[in-house]
Amino acid sequence: MSRRAWRVGVSAWVALLLSACASVRGRPADGPVDEAEAYLRAWAANDLAALRRAVAAPPAGFEEEHQRFRDGLRIVSSRFELGRIERDGEHATATFRAVHLLRGLGEWELEGTLPFVRREGRWLVRWTPSVLHPEARAGDRFSRTRTRPPRADLLDGSGEPLTHEGEVISIGVDPSRIRSQADVASALQAQLGVDPARLDKVLSAAGAASERFVPVIDIRPERYQQVRPALAPVPGIFFRRKTARLSPAEGFAAHTLGRVGEVTAELLAQLGPLYQPGDLVGLSGLERALEPRLAGRPSGEVLLTSAAGEPRVLFRFEGEPGMPVSTTLLPRVQAAAEAALEGVELPAALVAVDSNTGAILAVASRPLGQALNRALTGRYPPGSTFKVVTTEALLARGMDVNARVSCPPVAAVSGKSFRNFEDEAMGDTTLKQVFAHSCNTAFVMLAASLGGEALAEASRRFGFNVEYNAGLPSPGGSFPMPRDAAELAAAAIGQGRVLATPLHMASVAAAAESGLWRAPYLVTDLEDGPSAALENDARAPLSTLMRAAVAEGTGKAASGVPGLAGKTGTAEFGTVPPLPTHAWFIGYRNGVGFAVLVEGGGVGGRVAAPIAARFASAL
Repeated sequence: MSRRAWRVGVSAWVALLLSACASVRGRPADGPVDEAEAYLRAWAANDLAALRRAVAAPPAGFEEEHQRFRDGLRIVSSRFELGRIERDGEHATATFRAVHLLRGLGEWELEGTLPFVRREGRWLVRWTPSVLHPEARAGDRFSRTRTRPPRADLLDGSGEPLTHEGEVISIGVDPSRIRSQADVASALQAQLGVDPARLDKVLSAAGAASERFVPVIDIRPERYQQVRPALAPVPGIFFRRKTARLSPAEGFAAHTLGRVGEVTAELLAQLGPLYQPGDLVGLSGLERALEPRLAGRPSGEVLLTSAAGEPRVLFRFEGEPGMPVSTTLLPRVQAAAEAALEGVELPAALVAVDSNTGAILAVASRPLGQALNRALTGRYPPGSTFKVVTTEALLARGMDVNARVSCPPVAAVSGKSFRNFEDEAMGDTTLKQVFAHSCNTAFVMLAASLGGEALAEASRRFGFNVEYNAGLPSPGGSFPMPRDAAELAAAAIGQGRVLATPLHMASVAAAAESGLWRAPYLVTDLEDGPSAALENDARAPLSTLMRAAVAEGTGKAASGVPGLAGKTGTAEFGTVPPLPTHAWFIGYRNGVGFAVLVEGGGVGGRVAAPIAARFASAL
């Protein structure tokens, strides 16, 4: 063996020997290794009885001392890692690393020691308050401070705040004073549109029965003055004033911006240990979806106060301010959407997007008292508004707006009969006319020449079956591949298994104007979503057809708005004839694509088109 090889071998052997000696010295076989690990396990489990059994001559109030440490700091959980153990005869010291999770603040990490003494063959902990923390002495008290930063603003599309602090009236109930829950539910629904199911939920929540005031809904003072005469006489309904986070006006983008209120037990479990009971958090909408970003991170201190009353800071939690979030909403467009739905008694939605970017400019859902955001999460058969997609597929195959087509009163496909609204028929006519007057039978027959693949490809160009993140949950549009000729015929007129949200149909209208479908988005961070180009030659003829639908066809109720192009829809749903229908209108004007839905509203041209006209004329 060479000298160099011999030296390397000896060096490796020495290193191995030293490592082994260090290991033995750090965790000697005859030291309190098992006892230290058992003690730390019991501490992590907050098993005070097991801790007492492991302590030599535990002091009076041992359990109370541990519990005060835990309660004073609001420790949720603790975990420990055993370090070195050094023995000196019948005494030993174990080092450990502790990580305590403090409710509402986060993790506090510290190094500690466990002193041991050997008695009658057993290793026992010689406990003093310094086990809890090296600086603790008898009579010391642990406590903490916590400060939450101001909640950051939601901003509109021009960077101005959409939210501010103001006074509201909280309307709630005292469960012990309710004589008739049905009367309470009826009054709240009639005056404020509160869904009775919402009252059931708040009353059945854990601990609600013992509360003197269970909040149900917050309203502005001016609205309170209107409803108080009707609500105050109802036994069990009470009112409280408080400060709250407000939008520019009552109902303004209410479902989208969301509410802020005291954290619920359910949300507390979801949000995690940085939150604690009593915190104000986002309860719905963007306030909930963007909660950590808007709320920031609380700051605080771990304090040790001596028996003489002198506090020492053991640890500081550095907080983080909340970060404002820029939305794409434009107040003037949102106000136009809210005004357009004024007086609509049926459930309804109106959504508007920027045709050139996909930015969501306005979102309005009714009724305000229901939690469902119909505009973003409601999925409905789009009915004849889907004919925009079917027509683009026809144009991609070479048809033009003046191509001759037939519009009979009935078209039979695989034994299933399709009819036009009120049994209309146009005979031999043009694509422009059957689109403008929404002839179902013409599109049913044209679909057969297209085939399922061509229609599915066209639907993908309009974002159907494309996943995207709008900033709030929204399932978009779904176009299942037709299984037979009858399903293909139904799909071509937006029936069968085709479903879409009002938001998605607004993006369809926007794509018809711009020639490029863009995934709609509500938060500026999400502007780079998926997109798809329509067929090169489709944009101009689609514009001609959609303008004709408003000028002379089923959308004529909106013909007084210059430059408005659109398509109506009357979409059947349910299973019991005569089938009820949703009323639709999708359209665009001056770079804004939008969709109107009135759930169970009937005929799109009669119900949705006038709403569209009110909205478009205000742009």
